[in-house]
Amino acid sequence: MTPLRRTLAALSAATALVAVAAAPAHADPGPPPASMASIGDSITRGFNACGWYTDCTSRSFSTGDDSTVNSHYLRIRAVNPAIGGNNHNDARSGAKSADMYGQAGTAVSQGVGYVTMLIGANDACTSSESTMTPVSTYRANVDAALNRLKAGLPDARVLVISVPDIQRLWSVGKDSSSARTAWSLFGICQSMLANPTSTAQVDVDRRARVRQRVVDYNTQLAQACAAYGPNCDFDDNAVFGYPFTLGQLSTWDYFHPNTAGQQVLASVSYAAGFGW
Repeated sequence: MTPLRRTLAALSAATALVAVAAAPAHADPGPPPASMASIGDSITRGFNACGWYTDCTSRSFSTGDDSTVNSHYLRIRAVNPAIGGNNHNDARSGAKSADMYGQAGTAVSQGVGYVTMLIGANDACTSSESTMTPVSTYRANVDAALNRLKAGLPDARVLVISVPDIQRLWSVGKDSSSARTAWSLFGICQSMLANPTSTAQVDVDRRARVRQRVVDYNTQLAQACAAYGPNCDFDDNAVFGYPFTLGQLSTWDYFHPNTAGQQVLASVSYAAGFGW
């Protein structure tokens, strides 16, 4: 091999190594599961997706059976009909990371083969910036839940979904009088959404810090899932990075995903997961 060819070969090999290193590592999907459970908060419960201030589990992005949403459950059922009727929504509206241990226990008792976890919006969306869940506490809560799943369901696949970008919620809704009214009337996510039209530096900085808290949560989710082992997959911030629109939010609170929002959440999170 000439010096030039050796150089080109070395460069080609180095480029290939960089490409492999840059590609996110995904867990081995194994066969499509025959049962599943979802753990999380009101987003997973489909809250406000079909009625006034009520859960709408049929439109859950994870375990719902509404064909419009085309949830994880329905996508899996299309390739493994055995999962039919074995979809458990163990999430609870208002839940925080501290509630995941208990929900994980419920999933274990159901003996499922697949679990989705989406949690953290209520840890960051609180009455004020000072009441957000500390990052270390969030991680400890997530680890406790994942450890319970791993011990009780050693063969199950677990998809950990990133927390949505709540600063984008402010960005798409701040110019809507209806959204601002709902946020204020119901005291929604005041850590981020207080004084939504303010351009004062104190408010700009507060929003940036709250967003950073969500970024930090997602970093912890990625690390916790990696520590779990090959049966856990993180969505590589696919949900956090999705540029959702005002039209994908419930017009009752301008916070929770409506049917269209649940549909896109299902699509984005499923594509970033095991890929059955």
